[in-house]
Amino acid sequence: MMEDKAPLTEGVYYILLSLYEPRHGYGIMQFVSELSNGRVELGAGTIYGAIKTLTKREWIIPLDEDGRKKEYVITDAGKCIVESEIKRLFELYHNGIGITKGERTQ
Repeated sequence: MMEDKAPLTEGVYYILLSLYEPRHGYGIMQFVSELSNGRVELGAGTIYGAIKTLTKREWIIPLDEDGRKKEYVITDAGKCIVESEIKRLFELYHNGIGITKGERTQ
């Protein structure tokens, strides 16, 4: 799928990272805020819209509710997407550092 090759938005990237452990929507918001030192604050609408999309893409799955807030966790496919994004971001960083220091990267 082409959408699997597209860069992730920062919000989606952080949501996927947060779901390496099961979390509900509010837990995702707290984790993302903490991980980004408050720089990224995701609202409920953003979280739940992303959850719907990520579930449809099978990058995350809901866990059984047991009468409490629904929790989600990342799938193996979602982990592959995160790993691919980390490689992409590393390449961006590496190339940027190389150019700004006057080194040409291949």
